[in-house]
Amino acid sequence: MDLFDLTGKRALVTGAGSANGLGRGMARGLKEAGAEVAVLSRSNGVFDVARADGFIAVQADLSDRTELVRGFRDAVGKLGTIDILINSHGIQRRHQAESFPIEEWDLVLEVNLTSVFELCKLAARIMLEKGYGKIINVASMLTFSGGVTVPAYAASKGGIGQVTKALANEWAGRGINVNAIAPGYMATDMNRNLMNDPVRNEQILRRLPAGRWGTPEDIKGVAVFLASKASDYLHGAIIPVDGGWLSR
Repeated sequence: MDLFDLTGKRALVTGAGSANGLGRGMARGLKEAGAEVAVLSRSNGVFDVARADGFIAVQADLSDRTELVRGFRDAVGKLGTIDILINSHGIQRRHQAESFPIEEWDLVLEVNLTSVFELCKLAARIMLEKGYGKIINVASMLTFSGGVTVPAYAASKGGIGQVTKALANEWAGRGINVNAIAPGYMATDMNRNLMNDPVRNEQILRRLPAGRWGTPEDIKGVAVFLASKASDYLHGAIIPVDGGWLSR
């Protein structure tokens, strides 16, 4: 089990301000494996999450590039350094493609893709000096498919898959592992409308071999794996945690 021990490692997890979010689940997994964890979110809920789980809390709006840098530096300052970065923040907007507001397109791409690239850059500058680091991005089922009425989200998550591979190509030989997790249909606030729609909920469950929606607990193990030395020879991978959705 030493392969999965994160004792002494310092981790930053973004998007962990929701009580039932995937970011909180992954942050809990890292802490249970021994890491010191800072959580960063624009939500005031980040302070409640941090108090409940023993994390360091930092509040910052990642749609603002100045705020992003300030939030990252605050988190690393409180941690002392950074060994692990998990980019789990993201937003969703739904419109028919022909009437999708360009302002909302820009916002989704800024939050879901550009800010992730910026955070990877900031973390890598520290990790490259040490010759060690683990970067974990959060992709989606829409990294593999196009979805409906979510063109900006699909574009951003497709981009996450490609930027994960591109960064792995550059940094794998310099001590940094860059990989991604692609959650399936998870019982989180972002999917609340789908879960409450009896028709869509039944359609989704019918296709899921696991027969249920996923939970933040389901994603903890793969996060610990990718953050630990157990994954030292894994680079540029996109790992589905989807209840079998892609296999059907």
